[in-house]
Amino acid sequence: MNTLPAADALVRRDLSLLWHPCTQMHDHQTVPMVPIARGEGAWLIDTQGRRYLDGISSWWTNIFGHANPRLVAALAEQANTLEHVIFAGFTHEPAVALAEELVRVTPPGLDRVFLADNGSAAIEVALKMSFHYWLNQGHGEKTRFIALTGSYHGETLGALSVSDVALYRKTYAPLLLTPILAPSADTYEAQPGESATEVAARRLEELRQLLEQHAHEVCAVIVEPLVQCAGGMRMYHPDYLAGLRRLCDAYNVHFIADEIAVGFGRTGTLFACEQADVSPDFMCLSKGLTGGFLPLSAVLTTMQVYEAFYAEYSAGKAFLHSHSYTGNPLACRVALETLRIFRDEPVLERNQILSAHLAKRLAPLRDHPNVADVRQTGMIAAVELVADKATRTPFPSTDRRGLRVYLHGLEHGALLRPLGDVIYFMPPYVVTTDEIDHLVDTAIAGMERAVA
Repeated sequence: MNTLPAADALVRRDLSLLWHPCTQMHDHQTVPMVPIARGEGAWLIDTQGRRYLDGISSWWTNIFGHANPRLVAALAEQANTLEHVIFAGFTHEPAVALAEELVRVTPPGLDRVFLADNGSAAIEVALKMSFHYWLNQGHGEKTRFIALTGSYHGETLGALSVSDVALYRKTYAPLLLTPILAPSADTYEAQPGESATEVAARRLEELRQLLEQHAHEVCAVIVEPLVQCAGGMRMYHPDYLAGLRRLCDAYNVHFIADEIAVGFGRTGTLFACEQADVSPDFMCLSKGLTGGFLPLSAVLTTMQVYEAFYAEYSAGKAFLHSHSYTGNPLACRVALETLRIFRDEPVLERNQILSAHLAKRLAPLRDHPNVADVRQTGMIAAVELVADKATRTPFPSTDRRGLRVYLHGLEHGALLRPLGDVIYFMPPYVVTTDEIDHLVDTAIAGMERAVA
């Protein structure tokens, strides 16, 4: 494998001490560790001045660019005022203002906000809150969850329990809850001649059958609306969300929407659920919530759920879940400024132009002999590399073709971090059409190199 120039002192220090996430550290004998010194808009700059276009928004978080001046100013101002305070029995302006704004911009009916630290924590909160709601209502028999095949909701044990990506789940399976898996409405799995809406209808019927059998023991159905991101950027039609809402109502189970990766404009609307005109019972948010600056998550839910916990202390119905940094003022203030950027600037309109340009640039790949699919939802696009287009036979996983694309990207000034052999694009919203061209051109050259 080709590598970047020899590691500098910072990399040597890193590799002598640190253990990085989602990484086989042995890989760094040949795969370069990239030491980043600073960020600037859509770009990352390393310690030797090399620039990399951040094609994945630094794990899907950085929506308004690195070192965004509005977010920097908000953070600095808050740091000079209040950095942190216990959130049990205390409150502060950034948290209250953030909650007010989240309730205003999310789908109707989500009127209570619970704050946590990160996306996995938000999923844990929603799962526990759903179970505890039914327990408080006298339905302690409801202890299970329905998740979609190919889903991913995080890597703490509860979040991993409702995930179905073997790479993450298999090792820890003995420690996990066992979800009931409903077939995803992923359009990549459509039968010959079947439309996206027909796939959604077929999968909804299969979900209905599961609920018919299991609703008495099910707390909630949890889904990633429109795009199953870590599962390979699998995409499905909004009709599935609309049907899911109807089924959850009919069978008396909760609907948990994991919008951690797809929220805040990523799918073309501020929240993916808007495209089906549905309100879930729980909406989990993180990643873009702070524009990539600080860890923060929020779980929004209904007054009906909240009131099931509201009682005299002696009733024992309180939701006893906490994090030391719950409601951190620094993170809340930056999140509030992130939402104000959406309010003040034509972000979604600009994203329509950018996503259309990205679609145009990727369209020719549909005819590539090693591309089984090119799919896109808003500012998320993905290209599925395969060994055989006709049969969709994948390359052997040990070939690590996606890794070759990643290395090519680093050599040519682009951060592309494929999911296996799925090459995806999830750039910051401040990217230009010229920068999209650079990203796509680099990816295409990397793909040609990978499949050669």
